[in-house]
Amino acid sequence: MYNKHFANECEACSEIISVDHKDLAFKDKHWHDKCFKCAECKNSIVGESFGAKDEKLYCSDCWDENFAPKCTSCKGPFKAGSMKLTWNAGEWHKDCFKCVGCEKVIGQEAFHPQDNKPFCEPCWEEEYSIKCTKCVKPIKQGGVTYKLEPYHRECFKCLECKNSLAGQRFTLKDEKPICGDCFGQHYAHKCFECSQPITGMGGNRYIIFEDSQWHTNCFSCRECECSLVGVNFVAEGYGQDLEIYCQPCGFQKRGLDFVKPNSENKKAEQEAKHEKKEEKTGRFGRKK
Repeated sequence: MYNKHFANECEACSEIISVDHKDLAFKDKHWHDKCFKCAECKNSIVGESFGAKDEKLYCSDCWDENFAPKCTSCKGPFKAGSMKLTWNAGEWHKDCFKCVGCEKVIGQEAFHPQDNKPFCEPCWEEEYSIKCTKCVKPIKQGGVTYKLEPYHRECFKCLECKNSLAGQRFTLKDEKPICGDCFGQHYAHKCFECSQPITGMGGNRYIIFEDSQWHTNCFSCRECECSLVGVNFVAEGYGQDLEIYCQPCGFQKRGLDFVKPNSENKKAEQEAKHEKKEEKTGRFGRKK
């Protein structure tokens, strides 16, 4: 009576599932326990994980093989619970996501994409990063550029003291960079007056006369100390005995009078010439 009125029909074999058999149900459908099998491999899925598609049941292996997304690298399926890494429209198992250079597993570590390919940091730096002109190693951050060539900040050094020139003023010696202090100490001309180096750095001007050089603020009269920059001056002596004077002091040192031309002197000279011409004309008139 139970089988006729209450028992369910098996979805696989279409027979009644009697009270003597287990009745396995899934989505309002019923199976004998012996009929509850994978539609692909026919193995029992009783007590196992399974999947359903188009009203068919599949064991986990057959489900993965037929319907699970596949790894871009190994083409194997992503099993339930496995990690899936997604990048650039592709999907990878964690252990399949590798550097194309050294084939080291990148996994969840940082990497560099180049030409739509993943590179681990060491391989990318070796192949594609900017290299220091001095040490030929990758410049990971910062750096300086000189004459269109890149350097690590610590590699761009003074020719003499080897201190970094990054962010510092420098000049050149034989086309090599050198800091202002070292250039002044080893190579710069010394000021004739103060004996300090004349580097010319920072746009500072200097004066050259014969074989000697001066800072502009040191080029002054030996006597009155007025600046001689841009004016006529008098030089006495040679070499280390050279002395320079403004014209008034220089003329006085030589025992000469110095009259500075000005507009009044010129006007007086013109008036004197005019009077002399008139006097000459008058004498000619009386002679007549």
